[in-house]
Amino acid sequence: MIGFLRGKIAKKQPPLLLLDVQGVGYEVEAPMSTFYLLPDVGEVTQVLTHLIIREDAHILFAFAVESERQLFRSLIKISGVGAKLALTILSGMSSSEFAHCIQQKNTAALVRLPGIGKKTAERLMVEMQDKVPLLADSGSAEMTPMAMAGQLAACSPVQDAVSALEALGYKAQDADKMVRAVNADGLASDEIIRQALRAVSGV
Repeated sequence: MIGFLRGKIAKKQPPLLLLDVQGVGYEVEAPMSTFYLLPDVGEVTQVLTHLIIREDAHILFAFAVESERQLFRSLIKISGVGAKLALTILSGMSSSEFAHCIQQKNTAALVRLPGIGKKTAERLMVEMQDKVPLLADSGSAEMTPMAMAGQLAACSPVQDAVSALEALGYKAQDADKMVRAVNADGLASDEIIRQALRAVSGV
């Protein structure tokens, strides 16, 4: 198992991240909560990883903090929740916000995320209940000041934000509508995505 990677960021195109680790390029997938904390392209960073082996592919997932990885690992064990949906959940809310939703039985916030219906939200409420205390305790230190969040490399922040939301499972029309609802003037794509997801999740 690959526990972490440390290398130079070669490319950022959510949810895909390309890391140059001593001349070897590792393609990893990461939630937006991790992208918010990454430095600029060309800078060195370290991410925690989780490897999923399928018949047709070996896929590495990257996380900025341990609480994210713990939540991801818990989510993919639940019936009906695969890796893609787990990334969508982590992109829409932090692990501490997810824990709060579970504690408050706020299924409405979960249903707003693409791919989560009422039955899946209710299943999450039941199966994640015993894991909430650990997530809530670890969530307080998972975010750093906004000044530390790197900008995503893109020609057009708005276009890049729409593409990232589509990759996370939102329909093209919905992604475009979400981004247009944000006052994007002067904002980097990561901040546009953050505000769009916050508006939808309501947490």
